[in-house]
Amino acid sequence: MVIKPNAAATLALLLAVASAGLLGGCQRPRADQKKIEPTYNKKTGRLELLRYDSDGDGRFDTFSYMDGARILRIEIDRNEDGKIDRWEYYGPDRRLEKVGFSRAQDGVEDAWSYFDATGAIERIEISTKRNRRIDRVEHYEKGALVRAEEDGDGDGRFDKWETYEGERLASVAFDTTHRGMPDRRLIYNTDGSVRVETSLAATPSTPR
Repeated sequence: MVIKPNAAATLALLLAVASAGLLGGCQRPRADQKKIEPTYNKKTGRLELLRYDSDGDGRFDTFSYMDGARILRIEIDRNEDGKIDRWEYYGPDRRLEKVGFSRAQDGVEDAWSYFDATGAIERIEISTKRNRRIDRVEHYEKGALVRAEEDGDGDGRFDKWETYEGERLASVAFDTTHRGMPDRRLIYNTDGSVRVETSLAATPSTPR
């Protein structure tokens, strides 16, 4: 599952609303603005949260966490099942830095997508045990998965390396001696056969 950065329209709207509220001295929206509900800090008066009903069905599905006019994070319940399924994180320049998502679509954030300067997917970091500890990293080029590293035993070092050619798994290397480097590799040929290589020479994997 690849999550793309499609938040531009939502971000523009929320920024416009936030700016309007701040220019008005943090005044609340008019009564007819029923689709957006702001929350302000009681002590400072700064905007902290914008709840937004994006489809007008009367239920809030987008929650923008703010520091005044600056957006920190946006959480979205796209299928409106009451569980967040998309988390967008923004930097000081209001640029989308990463997008979190739930692979099981159960409201538990367990993977994060990162993008290059063009907005194309660059890598996905995954917590396979769903404890927010990254133990698998997938790398993409032109939208296609090209390689991945995984820490299967949880010792902080990668012990499995995958390479891909197109949509095909080309090879998998393993560290069976826990030295931080591969010593066994399976090569998957296009004819369906498999070749095994052992005692590989490689640069040790650095701890994450």
